[in-house]
Amino acid sequence: MQLIEGKLQLQGNERIAIVISRFNHIITDRLQEGAIDCFKRHGGNEKLLNLVLVPGAYELPLILDKLLESKKYDGVCVLGAIIRGGTPHFDYVSAEATKGIANTMLKYSMPVSFGVLTTDNIEQAIERAGSKAGNRGFEAMSTLIELLSLCQTLKG
Repeated sequence: MQLIEGKLQLQGNERIAIVISRFNHIITDRLQEGAIDCFKRHGGNEKLLNLVLVPGAYELPLILDKLLESKKYDGVCVLGAIIRGGTPHFDYVSAEATKGIANTMLKYSMPVSFGVLTTDNIEQAIERAGSKAGNRGFEAMSTLIELLSLCQTLKG
């Protein structure tokens, strides 16, 4: 049996975009910091890293589509924070953002990582943005780095 897996190391020539929702920026700013930290720690070249800000999580799939369509990037890390409120709005936004991101990744067959928090309250979001539960932005970038390596390995 042969084991095929990606490595958690960049070559330094990968062109990466981080697309980030500005809504709930108190949380997404921390996710962004975590993603950039991970990128730098694993050999990324900051000159090849672009940050793209979008108004909210619902808009993430559209801008992801534009980024992948441009063929300027080897992979994209998607970050956002959707926090449940008192209306069903959370359910609609989180479902459509999730489906849109997944469908866009498959449409272009390009590495995309999902770092969109969907939490019941602000406390859970804070925990996942760098306090008790780690930083999901860091984890999303780690996933992207490994996915880039794995795709390259499978490409041959």
